[in-house]
Amino acid sequence: MPKGVRIQRIADRMREELSDLLLREVSDPRLHQIFVTDVRVDRELAFADVYISAIEGKSRSAEALAGMHSAGGFLRRALATRVELRAMPQLRFHWDPTPENADHIEKILKELREEPNPPQG
Repeated sequence: MPKGVRIQRIADRMREELSDLLLREVSDPRLHQIFVTDVRVDRELAFADVYISAIEGKSRSAEALAGMHSAGGFLRRALATRVELRAMPQLRFHWDPTPENADHIEKILKELREEPNPPQG
């Protein structure tokens, strides 16, 4: 069984390669401006959970996930040629709400900074 550091290196490499594939080789319009936020590989290298997001937010989640599932076989085969592993993990796709949540928090903090300070008394 691979060590944690090796698993993390594999996950990072898969994230980089998937991002490159989405940018350069996938022509599905559902996957336009979709980005890979994280990849988590289990210890047995059987499954890789791929987390995706879009600039437009959750409104594109169903469409993007459908596109990723449709392209899943192609992505897995392409990854197998780019990442040297005995067996390529099965890809499971998930929507990542983290960028949207971070944007929401930033807006709240900006509003708080812009509010006038109450009089000190």
